[in-house]
Amino acid sequence: MSTFAHRPVVGVIGNRGLVNGTYPVHEGGQMNSWAVSKVSDCLPLLIPADPELVRVSDLLEVCDGFLLTGGRPNIHPHEYGEEPTEKHGAFDRARDAITLPLVRACVERGQPFLGICRGFQEVNVAMGGTLHPEIRELPGRMNHRMPPEGSLEEAFALRHHVHLLPGGRFAALFGAEEVLTNTLHGQGICQPGPRIVIEGRAEDGTPEAIYVKDAPGFTLAVQWHPEWNAENDPVSRPLFEAFGAAVRNWAATKA
Repeated sequence: MSTFAHRPVVGVIGNRGLVNGTYPVHEGGQMNSWAVSKVSDCLPLLIPADPELVRVSDLLEVCDGFLLTGGRPNIHPHEYGEEPTEKHGAFDRARDAITLPLVRACVERGQPFLGICRGFQEVNVAMGGTLHPEIRELPGRMNHRMPPEGSLEEAFALRHHVHLLPGGRFAALFGAEEVLTNTLHGQGICQPGPRIVIEGRAEDGTPEAIYVKDAPGFTLAVQWHPEWNAENDPVSRPLFEAFGAAVRNWAATKA
């Protein structure tokens, strides 16, 4: 456990939702907070991702690291120079306005973040990349979306392998060049940003693991959902442990 007087703070990027279809809330999946607390050994702090309420400059000072979570709304295609279509789905422009400049600021400062699913896509877009609105429609690609029916356990079940670059950061972290992961996404990377390094791909070639080249801090992001069963999964646990170590290092340097 941490030797700090208090645990370093990880800002968990939240999403907007409705309780009973009417009451607006800021929300975050419990498994995200659980993984940050129990595996990364940091204090999870849910962030309302809305520029009307928070400023990126304040977040950078209050938090030691950030978890860029998944979310049903997608990044607006205007952020990467394209027009929206029905395939792009719903959007959250408020979250776009926080996370994209936050990623760029963290890259510049060396402040750690871990990107998951939508967060993975945010890292690519923030660094100048683009997205496919529906990768299952591309030739040779599989359907990476969450099953429409079934239990939570079935939805987050491990379903496909990710092949990692031999000798790369992810292969070193996991101690393997192939790992089994879950898949719950419709969009994916089309053009990687100039500094985006793709180190992991699914069997169909879909990018699944990236980091930002020449960034001074922890910038790993994955297209799957490692927050599920993070304490016990042999892929999720080392990822969140490494993220926690990076956050504690940042906090110690800041102190």
